[in-house]
Amino acid sequence: MPEITKQQAAAVPKGHPKGLYILFATEMWERFNFYGMRSILILFMTRALLFDKSFASNLYGSYLSLVYLTPLLGGFIADRYWGNRRCIITGGLVMALGEGLLFCCGSLYSPGATPPLATLLFFSGLGLMITGNGFFKPNISSLVGQLYPKNDIRKDAAYTIFYMGINTGGMFGPFICGLVGEREGHPEYFKWAFLVGGIGMLISVVVQLLFQHKYVVDPDNKQLGTIPANTPKAMLSPFLTMLGFAVLATVFIGLLYFDSKYNFLFYLLTLCIVAIPTVIFLDKTLTKVERDKVIVIFVICFFVIFFWGAFEQAGASLTFFAAEQTDRGTHGFTIPSWLIAVISAGLLYYFVVLFKKAQKNLASAFDRQLRVTVSGLLLLFGAGILAGNIYLFATGKKSIGQDEVPASWFQSLNSTFVVLFAPLFAWLWLSLGKKQPSSIRKTALGLFLLGLGYLWIAQGVNNVLPGVKVSMMWLTGMYALHTMGELCLSPIGMSLVNKLSPLKYSSLLMAVWFTANAFGNKVAGVLSSMYPPGAAEVSAAKEHGIDLATILATKTAPLPEIAVQLNKLGIPYEYKTVLGYHINNLYDFFMLFVFMAVIAAAVLFVFSKKLKRMMHEEA
Repeated sequence: MPEITKQQAAAVPKGHPKGLYILFATEMWERFNFYGMRSILILFMTRALLFDKSFASNLYGSYLSLVYLTPLLGGFIADRYWGNRRCIITGGLVMALGEGLLFCCGSLYSPGATPPLATLLFFSGLGLMITGNGFFKPNISSLVGQLYPKNDIRKDAAYTIFYMGINTGGMFGPFICGLVGEREGHPEYFKWAFLVGGIGMLISVVVQLLFQHKYVVDPDNKQLGTIPANTPKAMLSPFLTMLGFAVLATVFIGLLYFDSKYNFLFYLLTLCIVAIPTVIFLDKTLTKVERDKVIVIFVICFFVIFFWGAFEQAGASLTFFAAEQTDRGTHGFTIPSWLIAVISAGLLYYFVVLFKKAQKNLASAFDRQLRVTVSGLLLLFGAGILAGNIYLFATGKKSIGQDEVPASWFQSLNSTFVVLFAPLFAWLWLSLGKKQPSSIRKTALGLFLLGLGYLWIAQGVNNVLPGVKVSMMWLTGMYALHTMGELCLSPIGMSLVNKLSPLKYSSLLMAVWFTANAFGNKVAGVLSSMYPPGAAEVSAAKEHGIDLATILATKTAPLPEIAVQLNKLGIPYEYKTVLGYHINNLYDFFMLFVFMAVIAAAVLFVFSKKLKRMMHEEA
């Protein structure tokens, strides 16, 4: 046996196919676009379009909900008609066009009022982003595994590298978009964040378009993701393609708009959650084992709703908290010019090393185009670093710094912590071996850590009056705990559905998984709309001579004439109630998520042994 293992190990090619790095770059820039745009979306809605927080939160939840549903359609069209590559390119272009419309929307900013055209462009931009994402997201991931032979041991490492691409984009997107687009008191700058996101999306498309034919191939060197042989020619018509996308985008724009008025998407998703299990369990051909496994899938999907409903507050209520009640001041912290020069020298040295590797590893005539592209990008980055240092020292600046951390930057924390913690969790599960928790208990642990994160931030705001800002450590610590929870729960979800699904219902049950994710994101928007009045409302009321802080602190209704004035100004002053739970302040708001996540974790943990038996295998 040892000799066979060594022979097998020797037969495994070293390194990874170049196609993996093409897909890595394509996905990284797309995630740069998506997360960068998401980081400023709620701020753009409330500061530039002047939507109230409740309306903006519900709309944010609807947007993300549809983002998770459309991959079902995009995956179906790729499998039946277009192939992965065509869907990736067209989906990417549609998303870039969506960012372009959002840029135009931001360009129409008018203080004190929102032009009707700006609202139309906003909903149209979001509709195109939803449509394009549905075609891009499911198809780029499916190509990674196809680069390798069926039982290749490098696949796990390949998906780890690809996952790092996702989080690299998720880390830099909010940072860059927030840097160029978020300026306190200047909502007109938001448009630049959309422009930068659109440029990132176009880079993603260009990378895939230039190199997919050569490098995104299977082990037999056959191109992957090509158009299926039996596709009707009419389905490939450019005119019909444009018409189809126009119709889809119109549908999603309409869904978003009407949901913002009537909130019907919540009930539609509820109907799906109820109807699909009914269809499956009415099938009398299912064996008891299959039924048990399907039940486990539905139970996991149910608890996943609680997780994403709380976790996805990141782009909504937690962004409000970062913007209004977090002390984001740097307190004079600066980076000395000499340290910038040292870091720059290290980066330039690293670029030289990469340049030499590119020349060596891509030396063949076949790789000339890729070699020139990589070398050109390295030279461009190097020139940019040199130019920045020359400018810094020519102007005589001894240091650089920023008075305040943009609120959108906090959305980079999750991806940053994923990059830091993922290797640790991989090591932990490997070290525990057979002693590691089952998939069910990992899910429960993920929910518990999520609740612990909200308990941490709840303590930070306990007994803090509206308008008083708290340290950044509370938000940072919460995101660290949330990321740990995500690493326990998120990686197992889709694989568990794939593993437990009866073959005849595999696609339908994957639809259940995506629907649960969509439902969770919609719940996130609905719960974010319960965010209590705080610093922003206190400041707005103060401008009109109203002491809202005292009204909120005493929890008493304002005088009738004050209430009328607040209503006319559109300033909320009443706390809200969820299923009998009164939200009187931020502490109560965050504790809502503590109760939700911890109770869900406890219930799932209690039933974990029974659910594991129902899987009829080791999990």
